[in-house]
Amino acid sequence: MDFQVIVTLAVILLAIVLFVTEKLSVDLIGLVIICALVITGVISPVEGIQGFSNTATITVAFMFVMSAALLKTGALQFVAYKLSDIFKRNFRWGLVLMMLLIALISAFINNTPVVAVFIPVVIQIAKSTRKSPSQLLIPLSFASIFGGACTYIGTSTNVLVSGIAQEYGYEGFSMFQLLPFGLILVLVGTLYMMLIGSRILPKNRRNDENLEEKFGMREYLTEIELQENTDSIGKTIMQSALVNDLKIDILEINRNGTRYNLPQGDFILHAGDILKVRCNLSNIKELKSRAKVLEGSSLKMAGDNLQGTGTSLVEMVISANSEFDGKNLQEVDFRRRFRASPLAIKHREEVLHEDLYDIKLKAGDVLLAEVKSHYVKELRKKEMSQNAPFALLSSDHVIDFNKKQFLIVISVLGIVIALATFGILDIVISVMAGVVALVLLNVLNMREVYKAINWKIVFLLAGVLSFGVALTNTGLDQKIAGGLLGQLGSFGPIVVLSGLYLATSFLTELMSNNATAALMAPIAIAISTQLGLLPTPFLMAVTFAASASFMTPIGYQTNTMVYTAGSYKFTDFTKVGVMLNLLFWILATVFLPIIFPFQPI
Repeated sequence: MDFQVIVTLAVILLAIVLFVTEKLSVDLIGLVIICALVITGVISPVEGIQGFSNTATITVAFMFVMSAALLKTGALQFVAYKLSDIFKRNFRWGLVLMMLLIALISAFINNTPVVAVFIPVVIQIAKSTRKSPSQLLIPLSFASIFGGACTYIGTSTNVLVSGIAQEYGYEGFSMFQLLPFGLILVLVGTLYMMLIGSRILPKNRRNDENLEEKFGMREYLTEIELQENTDSIGKTIMQSALVNDLKIDILEINRNGTRYNLPQGDFILHAGDILKVRCNLSNIKELKSRAKVLEGSSLKMAGDNLQGTGTSLVEMVISANSEFDGKNLQEVDFRRRFRASPLAIKHREEVLHEDLYDIKLKAGDVLLAEVKSHYVKELRKKEMSQNAPFALLSSDHVIDFNKKQFLIVISVLGIVIALATFGILDIVISVMAGVVALVLLNVLNMREVYKAINWKIVFLLAGVLSFGVALTNTGLDQKIAGGLLGQLGSFGPIVVLSGLYLATSFLTELMSNNATAALMAPIAIAISTQLGLLPTPFLMAVTFAASASFMTPIGYQTNTMVYTAGSYKFTDFTKVGVMLNLLFWILATVFLPIIFPFQPI
């Protein structure tokens, strides 16, 4: 085994470890892959950066803009809230309709913002129908995955595999080439969730208890009165020893009956001020020795005593690929940017109260914060953007549906799809022209275009495309293909395709679906070459398997988003997802060779 083969295998292993441990953000992992392969000489500098100019990368970037334009119209929010009445009449059929609707939307726009929009709606539906949100949020995520598998633009994975096929000299996917098998997955997946999955999902994870109980805040919120001899008197909040030494957050100051909500750092403290504060449990005893703690204040989450007339309590779920992901609240300047004070962070199955500004946030974390009421509307605007850092769970939404803009966006999107479907324009040019049209029609401005592009995904795609070049340069794709054929080749191409699907499905549970597709697509092409067949059915196996991630909450970004919001345990995904993964594997083994028959080169 030569040096370059060893390096390539080591980089692949390193990437898998980084994806699983989430030690680095996905965009940084993409850059690490490029640098490692170029520095060691496995690929040239030109080959290292060619992923940035790949048609797949550019197409995905502009599709983010198309999605942002549709979100801006408020159409998704409007449709989402229309679902409530259906659920009240018949919960099971409401579930089916929701999943089919989500699948339809996700077939044409990026599913991450779709799920972000629907999470708070689904939670409100669960409360109004006296059901647990855990019965709806996994179906929401899974439906978005089903729908993304139906069209070329449904998910970045489809675009990526198509781009790799073109790099190897084969035809890319057409707009609706995936639709026949994608529809099978939508129908069977929805039927499975209605008849079997809904019975497996936890039914007693209720999210309607008050926020004090949900976030365990009783011991972390208190009121103190500043006495004459307190050393903080006459100083600003920033200068106060109480704040600096004990790391407390001042949520409100009551001065002679006048309340100052979330005061700024230059607010001067006076004797007799009553401060509502959040304090680490370890510092409460010290706080009592330095200020008068009002024992009878009886602070209650979401009650009149805690939530003043000028503030609101909100829960924010961190979106996939959010700017918050991998950063702490201090790094994102949370208090100043969002006029909010953090109270607790719910990470997976635990609630964190201490050192909140130092905790590295992850996608799916739920942040409880007190926000100035007049600023909640601004938070909603941020939530409705394509790259929204969070989705609001516990605040009422104001639906602002712009019908005129919606008709413009849906018309442009329809034209883009038609031009690509009938081969009038290449998809990348069609999407680019669509974005230009939206800007010229004043639906978006160029600043919104730049902001809409999810640069984390762009850098990730550019990075993982280097995998294919490295596999080809080292001959590893042929060696791995030869090994797989040595084990399964004698059973025929159907068994080989089935094994390829299963291997891809397993790998995508461990790391990014895009990284898995970029790694397995060249191997699929090498297998088809050695069999003397066109690669289409094998590439389809990789495409569908890379997105069909149901067994873990970390295998696909929408699963991660609903993990904490639904109060799920890791095993909840496994219980529901294992059978679904196996079912899709069987469907792929049976139907892919029929829909995409094997053809000699």
